[in-house]
Amino acid sequence: MSPLEALAAEVTHCRRCPRLVAWREQVASEKRAAYREWDYWGKPLAGFGDPEAELLIVGLAPAAHGGNRTGRFFTGDRSGDWLYGALYRAGYANQPTSAHRDDGLELSGAFVTAAVRCAPPANKPLPSERDACAPFFEREYALLRNVRVVVPLGGFAYEALARLTGLRSRPKFGHGVEAQLPDGRIAVCSYHPSQQNTFTGKLTEPMFDAVFTRARELAIPSPAPVSPSPAKSGERAGGEG
Repeated sequence: MSPLEALAAEVTHCRRCPRLVAWREQVASEKRAAYREWDYWGKPLAGFGDPEAELLIVGLAPAAHGGNRTGRFFTGDRSGDWLYGALYRAGYANQPTSAHRDDGLELSGAFVTAAVRCAPPANKPLPSERDACAPFFEREYALLRNVRVVVPLGGFAYEALARLTGLRSRPKFGHGVEAQLPDGRIAVCSYHPSQQNTFTGKLTEPMFDAVFTRARELAIPSPAPVSPSPAKSGERAGGEG
């Protein structure tokens, strides 16, 4: 078992936050009518993706009837449709959809996680719950050694990332805002692809795509141009001419 797999197993057994435990299990028991045939996950979520990723995406927390139902971040809800669609167009995902854990979705060069691992009531974790999850986020972040770029989705994720990395004098959160992290990685901020943002047009598909295009540019820099070799003795620099 790899260190990331061991961490994932530990995460899924966490019961540190009584309010979150009660809520995630209540939702999993009562279910939404549209998903009454589902066996809800109803546990904390570990990160998902490529262990050798250059790009890390950080969300807020699982959705009550999204990740809390399916057992994978951004899977089974409209936010996930936006995220994995964008990752597919940017070349990080093998398909643009995310219906359930066994739908064949694979990420290459990207890893998806969140600041809080359990679905919170009203999608609003308490500061104490964020802090209780912080050690999981810290360990996961450290194990993803190849990450060069981090995309926090929303102000909550940006704040959690700043706390984790010790980013002090940081730019104010905004879509497309970039920040150099103390560890040398670069944050490229994005609005969260929640329905509140996508339905109102605050976040559009071209805006979202632009973030991941920029992330790829930063994560995989273009090779430096090769300088022409100096002309050998007896050769003219202009070639055969």
